[in-house]
This record gives sequence, C-alpha cells and structure tokens, in this order.
Amino acid sequence: MVPFLLADIGEGITECEVVQWFIQPGDNISEFDKICEVQSDKASVEITSRYTGVIKKLHYNVGEMAKVGNPIVDIETDSSNELESSLINSEVSPPSPSAQVQSINITEPLISGEKTHTLATPAVRRVAREHNIDISNIKGTGKNGRITKENILNYVAAGKEAQPSKEIVEDKLVPLSFIQKSMFKTMSRSLKIPHFGYSDEYILDDIIASRNLINDYITRNNQFSFNKISFMPIFIKSFSVALKKFPILNACVIDDDDANTAKLKFRRSHNIGIAMDTPGGLVVPNIKNVQAKSIFEIASDIRRLQEAREKNAIPPNDFQEGTITLSNIGNIGGTSLSPVIVSSEVCIAAIGKLQKVPRFEDVKDEVTGQLVEKVVGKHVIPVSFSADHRVIDGATVARFSQEWKNLLENPILLSAELR
Repeated sequence: MVPFLLADIGEGITECEVVQWFIQPGDNISEFDKICEVQSDKASVEITSRYTGVIKKLHYNVGEMAKVGNPIVDIETDSSNELESSLINSEVSPPSPSAQVQSINITEPLISGEKTHTLATPAVRRVAREHNIDISNIKGTGKNGRITKENILNYVAAGKEAQPSKEIVEDKLVPLSFIQKSMFKTMSRSLKIPHFGYSDEYILDDIIASRNLINDYITRNNQFSFNKISFMPIFIKSFSVALKKFPILNACVIDDDDANTAKLKFRRSHNIGIAMDTPGGLVVPNIKNVQAKSIFEIASDIRRLQEAREKNAIPPNDFQEGTITLSNIGNIGGTSLSPVIVSSEVCIAAIGKLQKVPRFEDVKDEVTGQLVEKVVGKHVIPVSFSADHRVIDGATVARFSQEWKNLLENPILLSAELR
C-alpha cells in the first residue's frame, strides 16, 4: 500500500481545497493518470499519479481542506519497493515533472453539492454560483458532456418560465470564494502596517506623444508579437528607473514583530506587481527583473499575462517573489486612491484615470512676445502611494514621486536612463 502525499504546489501554500476527484476506491490507475483537482489561494491544480495500481482509499471529501505533506489517497501496487520510494519522496517539496501542474486555473470553488464528474470551466462555474444553481443538475451539451454558459442560462430561463416570478426578499449566506479568502488573509495581515499616504498629479502630454512614436515604429516593423503598446510598459519601466535611486522602496521588513530584531532586506530585482481582473476576481502577478528589461520586453510580458488571464491559466510562478506593486485602475475610473500594502512589500503605487483637464500655463504672446498666463488643456493622471511608515518616511515617498514624475513628464530624461 502506497500513501500518495500532497506535494508543495507553490510558495507558502500549506493547504488546498479538494475540488473534484477523478477516481474512486476500487478504480485501476496508471502512472500519469489524473487523481484529483485541488484549489489553492490563487490557482487550481490537477494532481497526477506516480504509481500504477488500485485506489484503496480517498482521505478527503470534495470541499475539504487537504494539508500539504499529508496523504490524499492510498494506492495498492504490485511492488513493495514503491512504498519505500513513496516514503523517500514524502518530504514536502516541489513536485516532479510528472506530478506538476497539468492545468492551472484562477477559479471559484465547486458549487455546493456538485458531483465529481461534472465538467465545466471556471467561468461557467462562476455563472452557476451567481444564479445559485447546483451545476450537477444540468446536462452539458459541450465536448465530453462539458457544461457551457448557454446550458446555465437556458436552465435559468426554463426555471423562470416554469415558476411565476416573485420578488426575492430573503437574505442569503454565501461562502467566500478562494480569491476572496486569499484577499481576506492578505488584507488582515496588512492591518498591522501603518500606512503613509501621498498623492500627486502627473502631466502626460509629452509621454503620449512619445508613445505614439513608439507605436508608429511597431507598426512599421514585423519583429514584435503585438501591434501597439499601452501606457503600462512605459509606466513600469520608468517606475523601475526611479526606483534605482530609492532602493528602500523595493525592500521588505524581516522579523517585524520586534523593532530590536527587525531587519530590512534590500532586493536587487525589481519584480513589479500589476493588478489584473479575472473571472474569479482581482489578482496581482508580477513582471520579473524589470530593471534589466526594455519597454518592448515588458510589453511582451504583459501580453503573455493577459493571454494567460483570458484562459484562466496564469502560472503560479508569476505570483511569487513580488517586490513592489504598481496598480493601474485608470481603465475603470477613479482619481483619489488609497492602495493597501501587502506584508511582503513596503510600498504600493496606484494610477487613476487619464483625463484632459484645464491648467494655467505661461504662453508666449504672438504679438507682444511676452509671456501671458492662459488656460490650456493638459492630459493628467492622478497617482497615489502608500508606504510602510515604520521604515519609510513621507519625504522619501515624496522625493520618489518627484523623480518618477520628472521621468514621465520629460521622456528625454527617461530615454537617457535606458540601457
């Protein structure tokens, strides 16, 4: 009998929810066959077998939390040597290639009462949850019986036709999704960090002109995997350039329970986190080693993450080792922002909506040649910072903001800093 252990599937993960079983006691299983799907804070992972044999016992039911390093299933094999092999490999460590992630989805946990053989994408499960539907009651018309969004909506419509409409007046209790649970834990840890807030406005007329030139260059060349770039690659690169003069903002606090033992860890890599909206909620992957990348390389990384997001398959590595966060909610809206620092970082910046607003400016009069104050239209973004006030003072944040602002308002200075 071989106890199959749940291996470590990511940095800091200690437990996962069992989403579905692909096998049952008495089933025959071969090496590389799928055993189950488990859900961590950020992603779901399909676990595969390292052994050939017969399933004897499932240690968890669907919906229960499985501990990393503990058995999840017992497998009866023909060779007693496999038991010794399993004990040798029972340390909590990154899974071998054969047991690594088969598919990683940013998703919701299963709808209550769902059967283990039900096939549906995370987005479809989310629609079912929103309508409070037991997905196991629906017959799928997709490939291999997979349930589609149309199946859910048709089921809802049929229910409305069958029953007279009535106003819903009762409250209901809904468990937190996995991303909500992760956010709950992360934000609770952030409560002990005293936040210092700082805001400013940056004028982007010159950077807009520079971006237009860059996109014209991209259009004339076929060497890029994208047709144009957004402002975000420029924001990220200029953020990293400014960060070189203020390395404390890229640091983290170690052993912060006591000021006598606390230390600052200065990190060389600029792994800049960016907030991304997904069907399961907001997640923050990061662009690795921004300090060593060009604006085009950063744009390629963002495109890769966006494509993975559309498939609900951002790799776990992209969520690890972030050093500072730059959140851009401008495409949604908002001006005055109060971003929250995560416990593994000491600073976060947030960008609001780009707007054209009236500003006073000294303009040379064409007749007299004298400077005259006039109202002109300027493209402005609001930028807000939060910093860990235990180790970073307000003047440092203000100076960093002025450095970053100077680079964005004067693109020639940014180009001079690029390698």
